[in-house]
Order: sequence, then structure tokens, then C-alpha cells
Amino acid sequence: MARIFLRSKIHNAVVTEARKDYVGSFTIDRALMDKADLAEDEKVLVVDVTNGHRLETYLIPGEAGSGVVCANGAAAHLIHKGDTVIVMSFDVTDKPRPPRVIVVDTKNRFAGFLKEKALQPSPRFPAARRARR
Repeated sequence: MARIFLRSKIHNAVVTEARKDYVGSFTIDRALMDKADLAEDEKVLVVDVTNGHRLETYLIPGEAGSGVVCANGAAAHLIHKGDTVIVMSFDVTDKPRPPRVIVVDTKNRFAGFLKEKALQPSPRFPAARRARR
């Protein structure tokens, strides 16, 4: 029986722009998309850690190395510049694989891979570190 499993995740990215005048979607630095195994036009769930909003949209690649994380169109009404977000994609499968989860620093640069079952200590995530012990 097929179920829905987490496939990819960018953990705690900082929103650099929110453009209400754009047609729609979510723009992410192409290098981060590649590291997280996310594709252009892929459907994603975006969770705003700052205010609790959740929304589904699709991805547009931004300039590689730019650190851009931009809420476009209707998403910009819920997600604002400076907010912290988690971006996730999922697979519908009966054969799940471990998800690819990347962590970024405060400038949205790749900081490493994260194993969901064994959260590594980090000064950026002290509460999460304590919760997993």
C-alpha cells in the first residue's frame, strides 16, 4: 500500500524576500534546491516557523549561490521577509527511503545534512537538540 513519506527538506531557511506582485510560487537558491534534491515546478509544503502558517506551492529556482528564499504572490501574504521556513517535498510510495534533509545557516548557505532520527547538536537549534536527547 502506498503512503506519503518525506523525501526532501530544507530546514530553517530565512526568507529574503516576499513579493505580493508576483504571479505565485516560491523561489529558492538553485544550489540549495540541488542539495536537497528539489526540482523546478515541484510541489512543496512550506511551513513558516515564525508564525505557524503552512501552504502548498511549487518551486522556481533562484540564482545559485544567492541565498534567495522568496515567497511570491499569495504566499507573500502569509510568509514575510525575515521569517524562518521549512520547505518539504514528499513521495507517494510503498518503498520509502531516508529523506534528504539539509540545514542552512542564517544566510541560507548549505551547512550540512541532517538525519531526522539523530538530530546533531547545533548552536542554531539548541531547543531541538535538547528535545532529542
